[in-house]
Amino acid sequence: MVRGVVASVVASFLFGGLYYLAPFLAPLTGEQVFGLRMLMTLPLTTLLLIYTGQAAGVGAIVQRVRRHWPLAGLLLLSAALFGVQLWLFLWAPLHGLALPTSLGYFLLPLAMVLAGRVVFAERLSRMQCLAVTLAAAGVLWEVLRAGGLAWPTWVVVLGYTAYFVLRRKLRTDTLAGHWLDVLILLPVCLWFVLTGQGTSNGWQTLLATPRLHILVPLLGITSSVALALYMTAHKLLPLGLFGMLSYVEPILLVLAALLLGERITSGQEPMYVLIGAAVAVMALEGVWQMRSQMRPSVPSASVPAPAASTTD
Repeated sequence: MVRGVVASVVASFLFGGLYYLAPFLAPLTGEQVFGLRMLMTLPLTTLLLIYTGQAAGVGAIVQRVRRHWPLAGLLLLSAALFGVQLWLFLWAPLHGLALPTSLGYFLLPLAMVLAGRVVFAERLSRMQCLAVTLAAAGVLWEVLRAGGLAWPTWVVVLGYTAYFVLRRKLRTDTLAGHWLDVLILLPVCLWFVLTGQGTSNGWQTLLATPRLHILVPLLGITSSVALALYMTAHKLLPLGLFGMLSYVEPILLVLAALLLGERITSGQEPMYVLIGAAVAVMALEGVWQMRSQMRPSVPSASVPAPAASTTD
């Protein structure tokens, strides 16, 4: 279990590091950074797919497409939803929107709980109902104070929720499905890297900027290692503990945003307090779930939905 905890925490720190690293990749644009990250990540993700013995899962999905061709369009939609999230994750810190984007990651597990109730008819525990109520109160405060949440927050909350629901519906919520999403995005990534503003494209900018010779490979390696550690933690840890530890990442994203110079706007404090309280309630339920799993002889009243995994 200790190995799983270490793997989960290190993965969260690496994802937070990617968030903090993004602005230092200028003069690359957010789209070029996204494209280069995917191009660097795909070979290492392929090795991970082979190492874990899940390569056959890719063939199984392809066979399903051959038997039912509309599935191909849904796979394209899945990849598009995923690509938007990965693009925003690196674009937001470059444009001073890291803080509202990180807020979306705080709200995402709660949105997933609601999606489980609405789409899959999953029962909500009392603590989940309390957490959703607290988060809703925080969102309502911001709506009344400022007219609504920033658009990156909604993109994360709605887009990632739709993505995870679709993957479960398609039964592609595996490493093989993740690999296919990245592969489908490859042409778009190449287009981002080989086109650009002015006289230089992303590849030319990379070659002409010496510090990027280190930072861009670091981006790809860090992304791949973080994914590998995340998958390892998912395999080694009880579901409750894994879900609880998944809240470490949004905390680190907020910290990265603050280190990059962004600040919470005056009047937003109640929203963050309420959403933070909701996250604390969900984390506490994760602790109780973990303890019940470690004592299987004691029946559990309800099984809470796990926190959403973002694999950023």
